[in-house]
Amino acid sequence: MLNRLLYKQVDNSALIVFRMFFGALIFLESVGAIFTGWIKRTMIDPDFTFTFIGFEWLQPLPGNGMYFYYAIMGIFGLLVMIGYRYRLSMIMFTIMWTATYLMQKSSYNNHYYLLILICGIMVFLPAHRYRSLDVKRNPSLKSISMPNWVYVIIILQLWIVYTYASVAKLYPDWLDYTVAERLMSARKDYPIVGGLLQQSWAHYAITYFGILFDLLIVPALLWKPTRKVAFFISIFFHLFNSIVFQIGIFPYLSLAFTLFFFEPKTIQSIFLKKKEFYTEHEVLPPKKNIWTQTVLVVTSLYFIIQILLPLRHWTIKDDVLWTEEGHRMSWRMMLRAKQGFITFKVVDKVSGDVTYVQPTKYATTKQSTRVAVKPDMAWQFAQFLKKEFAAKGQDVAVYAEGKVSVNGRPYQQLFDEKVDLAAEEWHHFSHHDWILPSQLY
Repeated sequence: MLNRLLYKQVDNSALIVFRMFFGALIFLESVGAIFTGWIKRTMIDPDFTFTFIGFEWLQPLPGNGMYFYYAIMGIFGLLVMIGYRYRLSMIMFTIMWTATYLMQKSSYNNHYYLLILICGIMVFLPAHRYRSLDVKRNPSLKSISMPNWVYVIIILQLWIVYTYASVAKLYPDWLDYTVAERLMSARKDYPIVGGLLQQSWAHYAITYFGILFDLLIVPALLWKPTRKVAFFISIFFHLFNSIVFQIGIFPYLSLAFTLFFFEPKTIQSIFLKKKEFYTEHEVLPPKKNIWTQTVLVVTSLYFIIQILLPLRHWTIKDDVLWTEEGHRMSWRMMLRAKQGFITFKVVDKVSGDVTYVQPTKYATTKQSTRVAVKPDMAWQFAQFLKKEFAAKGQDVAVYAEGKVSVNGRPYQQLFDEKVDLAAEEWHHFSHHDWILPSQLY
């Protein structure tokens, strides 16, 4: 049964076409970051970069280096699309994209994390075995089939993402339309649709359509009677997200994934009409050896981590909406709006002199707004200030004084003003007591 599920040979048209779309999209994501000014705003303008904690050694290249960095990523994207040295190109893009993800989090987006995972998966898929320059260079690579585990891995990954995204919405501020109302209020000036998005019925539709879409879209695409309807609903949903939220390639990447839900014959007849269609459906399990067993174990561990990692905030004290502990890499997408303000009190341990520092003295406006509401970034900024004053020969303590509002609620004090953040250690999987208790509900 397991051998048939994983190793039955099926037509590879969906994977081949997806590779072309995927390569084009990661090319556009790379060059788009250059021409929209995202690299300048995020990588070049800031004097201080908030990396993921533990990756401080990963810093943007100096000068205009990040423009060249993203241009090279774009080239690798094109090489993936045309299937030239596919495996190497996919590995290099994955490494470079992961590095740029880890070197800054002021513009954190769950979709950026998803792209890391998909890139990592694509490295191991036989996506270059047809309609590629690799096949022209080496005809022995050509194949019209692939093992069924390709479908299993991609669909399982998507199911995890969508299901967690749906479950995360089951909390009071989403269910009473507060989040939808606040998200749409920022878009009231949009032409044509701006006014419609302010209507109560629109907030109701966005709230419950979001929950049901994320929960049901994968099963609906898998089930043949609902597949076409689900596909057209997907088109509407993702185009809506693209227009309203302007989140880059990801709505289109999500639509590209629907290739794996349609019959291979349908994909072949639309996109690869000259391709021979595979009909044998042989079961070709690999030889049992240490390599195949290792691959099976590693793949199983990967999906166990994918299932458990988004649950980690339940093991951490207080509400993740308040503490942000366990928020990232958990598919908690567009769930809350936070505003806050913060001042850092720097105290010389010898003289007792006090200096008040606003984040904007060292950080961009966008970074400063993140520092005010995200405890990990406030902690990092405190470490930065400690080093800045140490360079002047001062041994200092750094205290954070700030308040935060979640989803329009009254402002509450976020940090314990008596705790020297510069002397605290960061823990990735446990609560920090200097984050004061929330009073959200």
